[in-house]
Amino acid sequence: MRVTHSPGKNGKYEDFEGLRERAVALRREGYSLRQIRDELKIFNNDILNRLVKGEPPPEWTKRPRAKDELRERARELRMQGWTYNQIQAELGCSKSSVSLWVRDLPHPEPKCTPEEQRARMNAGLAKLRANQDRERVATKQAAAAAIGELSDRELFIAGVALYWAEGAKDKPYRRTEVLQFINSDPNVIKLFLRWLELLDVTRDRLTVRVSIHESADVEAAEKFWADIIGLDVSSFSKATLKKHNPRTVRKNTEDSYRGCLVIYVRQSADLYRRMEGAWYGIVGAAPAADLENRT
Repeated sequence: MRVTHSPGKNGKYEDFEGLRERAVALRREGYSLRQIRDELKIFNNDILNRLVKGEPPPEWTKRPRAKDELRERARELRMQGWTYNQIQAELGCSKSSVSLWVRDLPHPEPKCTPEEQRARMNAGLAKLRANQDRERVATKQAAAAAIGELSDRELFIAGVALYWAEGAKDKPYRRTEVLQFINSDPNVIKLFLRWLELLDVTRDRLTVRVSIHESADVEAAEKFWADIIGLDVSSFSKATLKKHNPRTVRKNTEDSYRGCLVIYVRQSADLYRRMEGAWYGIVGAAPAADLENRT
């Protein structure tokens, strides 16, 4: 027999508990919400849902979901002790989905000791760094090979840019107009000397000295730079020693620290003017960036 009902003053159905009893019974018999609605003539969705609250829908009403199989497989793998990353790689889904599907399952027992885990992590990091080093070396080698041979003009321009970045410049308040260069990189020093050769500057016009911290090995540094530039140590001027500031912490204390080499070109006022003029010529010749058409 059907349960009768009628709206009350406030729009709510009377005998709610009786209706709920009947709705639950229908639900357990396998009725869908639409069938319960039609059977009990309950056309208010809110009340209909309240009547069957807590009762799971029958299996036949559930729509198949594309990810159901993935979810079940993820749960199986998690129970076998797989990690999130392993499950993600195996199933090709996102880690967030894996986490959602298996978060109620217990964490798998670790398959190795903390020491073994650290060893694996260190081995993985070492492999990663080795790959990065190989990529870094390959990139540098390809870039170096792409340069090829430099023409005299290209070397001249490179030397002018190098000097303007690292060399001593003339100031309005201090007119020196002399080529003086200081650097700690042997390759930079070699390129600067090659540039001077292009400008027909002979070695007898050079005054060289080492600038280094007072606590370093001055003799070893002078021998190092003498080998780099192909001059005898006896031709070096007295080294400039940098005083130690007790408030600073020196980081250049390794055996590889050789200080800087200072190269002074005597009678170089004309060369300095040519260099400065060439620098401004480079600046003027370089096209301005087209900011409006940049994509």
